[in-house]
Amino acid sequence: MESWTLANSKKDDREAKARIARMRANQELHQTQVTRRKRDNVIAVCAIVVAVAVAAVLALTVFAGSKTDAASEAPDSTPSPSASASPTTVETNSPTVPNADTAAGQTLTGTLTLNGQPLGVSLDGTAAPQAAAVFKSLAAENFFAGKNCHRLADSDNFGVLQCGSLNGNGNGDPNYQWGPVENSPTDGKYPAGTIAVARGASTYSNGTQFFITFKDTVLPQDTGGYTIVGKVTSGLDVVTGIAAGGIVPGTNGATDGAPKTPVTIDSFTLN
Repeated sequence: MESWTLANSKKDDREAKARIARMRANQELHQTQVTRRKRDNVIAVCAIVVAVAVAAVLALTVFAGSKTDAASEAPDSTPSPSASASPTTVETNSPTVPNADTAAGQTLTGTLTLNGQPLGVSLDGTAAPQAAAVFKSLAAENFFAGKNCHRLADSDNFGVLQCGSLNGNGNGDPNYQWGPVENSPTDGKYPAGTIAVARGASTYSNGTQFFITFKDTVLPQDTGGYTIVGKVTSGLDVVTGIAAGGIVPGTNGATDGAPKTPVTIDSFTLN
């Protein structure tokens, strides 16, 4: 009887130890599973973060690579007279830009001389006070003397001669930008003889460049259009004569490029 009791006791001990061992094994398995789940969650989160970062970089790369300077390339279907200064989204004027009050309410008349041939001009300080102030100031500083007209475009419903680039290459001056767009026609129609301001992508990227329409011209207004600052009152035939001389094949083949007849601004005076 005593030996049987001892044997049963040993058996119970073995079973208890086995239960304890199984419990420990289960606990270790559970802990391993918990640790694995945490690790998998961390890996998953990291993978998502990396994927988002890669997608963002790719998107930025794609959009950055697809950007073209608003002034240097004009689409065939919607050519536009634009000035390629560094585009800015800041709605403020450069420090040297004159206040609109200096021309507000005034009618400025004067003469723009191209290749020795005069054009009578009139600027409207009532409809476009900021633009009139800018060109009044630039004319007074003799800024335009010696500058060129670098671009001629001539196609259906689009005929412009663009002038006044700082360095003669169509690029704008990032240190001289202003806005907003003023007196822009809602129908996008710029009649022959219109003097308007060229700009880049922003409505505050107007600068020193202007264009003269030598025939009735239609321009896209989806980005705000262009400021009509004035008009040619006499001598528009000077510009049509330049246009008749033809275009050096450029951005849009034979319809948009440098004029074959080089054009220099001799002077631009306003009273």
